Amino acid sequence: MTNTKYVPSIGIECHVQLKTVTKLFAGVGNDARAASPNTLISHICLGMPGALPVLNERAVELAGRAAFALGTKPQHFSKFDRKHYFYPDLPKGYQITQYDQPIIVGGHVDIALADRTRRIGITRAHLEEDAGKSTHPAGKDYSLVDLNRAGTPLLEIVSEPDIHTSEEARLYARELYLLMKYAGVSEADLYHGNMRFDVNVSLSKDPTKLGIRTETKNLNSFRSVEKAADYEILRQTELLSKGHSIVQETRGWDDAKQKTFSQRTKEEAHDYRYFPEPDLPPIKINPKFIDAIEAEMPILPGEWRRRLALLGLDSSYIDTLLEAEIEDEHTSYLPLIEEHIKDRAMAKQLANWFVNVEIPIRREQKTSVIIKDLPRAESYLQLYDLVRDDKLSSTNAKALLGVILENSIVPENLEKYAEEQGFIQLSDSRSLEKIVDEVIREYPEAANDVRKGEKKVTGFLVGQVMKKSLGKANPQIARDLIKKKLG
Repeated sequence: MTNTKYVPSIGIECHVQLKTVTKLFAGVGNDARAASPNTLISHICLGMPGALPVLNERAVELAGRAAFALGTKPQHFSKFDRKHYFYPDLPKGYQITQYDQPIIVGGHVDIALADRTRRIGITRAHLEEDAGKSTHPAGKDYSLVDLNRAGTPLLEIVSEPDIHTSEEARLYARELYLLMKYAGVSEADLYHGNMRFDVNVSLSKDPTKLGIRTETKNLNSFRSVEKAADYEILRQTELLSKGHSIVQETRGWDDAKQKTFSQRTKEEAHDYRYFPEPDLPPIKINPKFIDAIEAEMPILPGEWRRRLALLGLDSSYIDTLLEAEIEDEHTSYLPLIEEHIKDRAMAKQLANWFVNVEIPIRREQKTSVIIKDLPRAESYLQLYDLVRDDKLSSTNAKALLGVILENSIVPENLEKYAEEQGFIQLSDSRSLEKIVDEVIREYPEAANDVRKGEKKVTGFLVGQVMKKSLGKANPQIARDLIKKKLG
């Protein structure tokens, strides 16, 4: 959404749940998705008197991976602080977080717009523990508290207010999701809240200054990030246009009504009474530890985009491949393309088959069994050889691949199987010549037009040959025969 009178500035805070086995300061399970309420808890999660937290080293390592994914490095020195506020699902009455010396400072996320790439700055990212979860049964006068999530390790990534449209907000959220997923930082399961976005929106007539902001909390989809930003820009524009002031506040998102609503006035830092956490020493990271993290970093989305673009793939193909690569841990696409990157034609053909055949089939059937049990590299290599040798048309290659994937068939000899199923092209000149002669006799006017030099009509005759051969004719050989017979 755009307006000419006010300039929107949007900053996004994202809570990323780290992919650790145990919680940030307690040795109990971290995956609460399938657990019964209040079963993944300890004396530390309950905030019992005298309970002492112990830092999970794996969380520090994953924060380091996030730093490299954001184009920077983890800080050699950081520390924990206490943030005081009361919630029913925060037993201690304070949250252990990082305030003035976080583990990540700086960095960026690049987003691809239709006509250019924009760089969104990262202010900071800090480690902190999550609170529990309260539910409010309809029609009841009580609430239920589940502390399974209390103490879950989070990395809160705070962007600069460099985002100026709702589209950019959506693209930023999506790219951050891809970065955290590819870097192995988080499961990034949006449905279960592994990534939650808080969208800060302010409007100003002066593009060099920020207006008073509102914060819409706990958005868990890219679409809701975009729609919430849209709504706030419109709501604030209307208020300012009528001479009203914007109240700095925390707002919620009503997905059914597609609108934000006020929850509470926004606190400032001094309201939380931060002070250094006395039960945890500062984090001092050895340079060798940082080097080891960097050495293990995988290929990230930006580099994959660069490599795939060199094949001549358009952005929609690249986006589909990037998304599909992380949908199922049993199935991989990009490494197989990378393995054949020097053969540009084959790598591009593989990408085409993945995007147009394998990925749609897997998404439709919602199972990985049909794919993970296949000797994929060998099967695709045989398939490509058949197409290259003109034994399979492009159309028949896709059809054959669909049959193999949908039925979990693993042919010992792909060419023999393709021939038995009627997919192999008819390339024998003698057999094709009979069909071409029949077509010329049946369409004398078209044949005369070709003799007169009407080249476009040749395609019509080739089409008739394909029909008569039930799609098995090699179209190039058929075309050559028609040209030879009709001059």
